[in-house]
Amino acid sequence: MFEVIMYDGGVYRSAELFELIEDVGGAVLQKIRSSQMLTVTMSIPTEDKEAVVALCREIGGEVKEVPLAGTEIAVVGPTLGRHHMPHPICDIAEALRRKGALSIVMGLARGRGKGTSQISGSEVAIINEYDAAIFCFGNFKSCIEAKAELMKDIKIPLILVCGPRPEGLEDYCEGIVPGVGRKSERMRSPDERNKLDEIVSMTEMVLKDKRKRMSEDPLFVHPSEVKQVLENYHPIDMCLRPSPIVLHLDGLRAKIPYDENIQAIKDIMIYGRKLGDIAKITESKLDRSSMLIKIKTGSEVEYDDARKAAGKT
Repeated sequence: MFEVIMYDGGVYRSAELFELIEDVGGAVLQKIRSSQMLTVTMSIPTEDKEAVVALCREIGGEVKEVPLAGTEIAVVGPTLGRHHMPHPICDIAEALRRKGALSIVMGLARGRGKGTSQISGSEVAIINEYDAAIFCFGNFKSCIEAKAELMKDIKIPLILVCGPRPEGLEDYCEGIVPGVGRKSERMRSPDERNKLDEIVSMTEMVLKDKRKRMSEDPLFVHPSEVKQVLENYHPIDMCLRPSPIVLHLDGLRAKIPYDENIQAIKDIMIYGRKLGDIAKITESKLDRSSMLIKIKTGSEVEYDDARKAAGKT
């Protein structure tokens, strides 16, 4: 398994750090330099973490845990209207970002009202593209329970954040965090900040379980290794959109047009294999200018190789 940590310190002897990351088979996820200060987010094998942490401290840097780095999480509210947004949904999204996740805020087109709330098939498909989702409902128990139907088709790990604790919704989500309803102001008090920490901790636990399940049949290559190769692809290198490559637990999102780049992306070589042979590449449902790259597991690649050897397609 790989772990993600952040080095925060000076540039002094940083070359040694990058060499060690490469030697242990890790990858640099993000590097930010400001004058003589350097921040490096890296993915490293768990068994080599102690050696990397020791070097970070030896060269005068601080090591921070960013357990949600390399994930993209959707924070979903019933609507984008002021009746539901932006508090506390934006506070939750910001709390996730501070732990390393790339979070997005999404409102349903027709989510308002206990009797009229709906979720469309396209909205479900968009949400299912993320590593996890956090649904934020309101202050009324009967309303929360009635809106359970909005979550039934979500296939990714899901956490419900709401006011009163509902009954009978345990089968719809991996975790429930009560005590956070609609608010007209930011979550600033100590109790409210503790509640944000609880939501983040619940998200960490849910994604840790997902990582553990994935480790039983590991991906053929780590997403960070694919990211390093794709960064040299010209359309991505020239992309001006924020975070042109976004890591997921099981792949990544590349923010380039699908139709124009699909064949070139499939033909990119990684460890002697074409990316199209070791990953499932599809167009994002969010827009027509992004693609999803889901990396196959080792057993899936082995199965595909066996079929090809047998003359099957």
